[in-house]
Amino acid sequence: MKAPHEFESKKLIRFQHCDPAGIVFYPQYFVLFHELIEDWFNDGLEVNYADLIAVQRLGVPTVRIECDFVAASAIGDTLQLRLAVRKIGTSSIALTLTAFSSNELRVRIEQVIVLFSLERRVPVTIIDDLRRRIERFRIREQANASL
Repeated sequence: MKAPHEFESKKLIRFQHCDPAGIVFYPQYFVLFHELIEDWFNDGLEVNYADLIAVQRLGVPTVRIECDFVAASAIGDTLQLRLAVRKIGTSSIALTLTAFSSNELRVRIEQVIVLFSLERRVPVTIIDDLRRRIERFRIREQANASL
């Protein structure tokens, strides 16, 4: 079940995502999750991703990624792709990305993206307005979580 702080998008697994065995070819998950990040900017943060790149000349490249493939997904499956923010740095955003189908975890990714000037090729500070929008998706620490 989706947590209140998570951004979610559904994706039908199509022939184009699969290998000859009919299961998702693992690099396709990275494409699907990048689409999720673009959807998060457009719909969750209300920041036009195309304008971010083409007009503002800012990108959000990945600087770290770690992935666990938990269970296979097959052609015809519908995935619930979810995004939550673990941490917001000066210019970086640490994300947890997950894919579920029928409440079964298929993939979990820990990814760090950085707000980056495409002109100067350096990280840039996340402005306060964008930081507030991102904050809505941050995972809240639970009191006494270990008890």
